[in-house]
Amino acid sequence: MISEENIKIYDDERIDDLERNGYRIIQNPKEFCFGMDAVLLSGFARVGEGENSIDLGCGNGIIPILLEAKNEGSEYHGLEIQDGSFDRAVRSVKLNNLEEKIHITQGDIKEASKIFGKAKFNVVTSNPPYMNENHGIKNPNEPKAIARHELLLTLEDLIRESAYLLVPSGRFYMVHRPHRLTDIITLMKQYKIEPKRIRLVHPYVDKEANMVLIEGVRGGKAFLKVEQPLIVYNKDSSYTDEIYEIYGKEKQ
Repeated sequence: MISEENIKIYDDERIDDLERNGYRIIQNPKEFCFGMDAVLLSGFARVGEGENSIDLGCGNGIIPILLEAKNEGSEYHGLEIQDGSFDRAVRSVKLNNLEEKIHITQGDIKEASKIFGKAKFNVVTSNPPYMNENHGIKNPNEPKAIARHELLLTLEDLIRESAYLLVPSGRFYMVHRPHRLTDIITLMKQYKIEPKRIRLVHPYVDKEANMVLIEGVRGGKAFLKVEQPLIVYNKDSSYTDEIYEIYGKEKQ
């Protein structure tokens, strides 16, 4: 493992332990840090032996790193447009000595199929901006605003490019908000990604879902499975057993 002494860490950055394979990640709390949604997506997606994957809008590299820790794929790619996030993702990959398996590219998701070519990946993942209403944004160039709002990317852009990148029968995985589910399914079917598996995520068993995990197959046949809901917290606000399992943490 490469020492932190060999990786540049800036004063406004920190190194977080991912509690998987000893992996760590470089983050800047002033810009954008990964959340539970990215971790849940890494547990929902599957990359089989010999398969390759790409995460669109990879931020600091969290999903490619966690996918590599949990799967037997051959290569994991990430595409990120923002300078700071791209640089941290590259350094995080180097910090974990994963340069031979994880490759980070800087670029616009809207140009992904031009950058990589069509039908190049077995798996596409994404934890995209959720918000399509952009009122109240003080600075549209702020990294947090770009990560949270559809300022540089629309949902259609993402699904279109995902469809182009996937090989026939390749799999698409995304985490989003339940209120966008109609739009998500409509666009997936428009671009020939057949929704196959949906799982709603609830903060508590008696609360409404606040996230949705969805899997689709490029050119797949129509058959949708709605899985058992994923509950994040017990009544005492401790994590449920399944959340501990997804995080790879010891139960407290």
